[in-house]
Amino acid sequence: MATKEELVQTVKGIVKHWRDGQLDVAYQGYRDLFSSPEFGQHRPEDQRSALRLMIMAKGAPNPDRPTEPMIEAHRAAVSPLTDLVSNHGDPADHEMLGVCHVVLGNMESASAIFRAGLAIERQRNPQSDLCGSLMKRISLI
Repeated sequence: MATKEELVQTVKGIVKHWRDGQLDVAYQGYRDLFSSPEFGQHRPEDQRSALRLMIMAKGAPNPDRPTEPMIEAHRAAVSPLTDLVSNHGDPADHEMLGVCHVVLGNMESASAIFRAGLAIERQRNPQSDLCGSLMKRISLI
C-alpha cells in the first residue's frame, strides 16, 4: 500500500503542474492517481483531500466545455467517490460525485446525487453552507 507521504508527494507534483498552468498534465496526474488500486487503500479523509483539490479547484476550465484530460480525470474520480458515498454517506462526497457527473455530462445522475446529499445535509444542519451549495448546483441543472 502506498504511504500517506507518497500520496502527499504525488499530489504536490500535480498541484505544481496546475499552478504552472499545465492543466492537461495536472489532470493526467489526477487520472493516474484516482485510477490506481492504491488510491482506494488510503484513509477516506486523505482520499477526500486529493479529490477535493481537483473537483473543487478554483480556476478550473468551464465544466460546460471540458477538455479530454479533464473528462478522463473526472471519470477516474467517480469510482473512489462512489465508494466513499456508499460507505460513508457524507453529503460533501455527494457534492463532489455530482460535480464529476456534471463534467461527464450525466445531468440526471448529477441531479439525483446532489438531491441525495442535500437530504442528508438538511437532516444534519439545514443552515449549512453545504446545503446552500447543493441547492445552487441543483438549480443549475
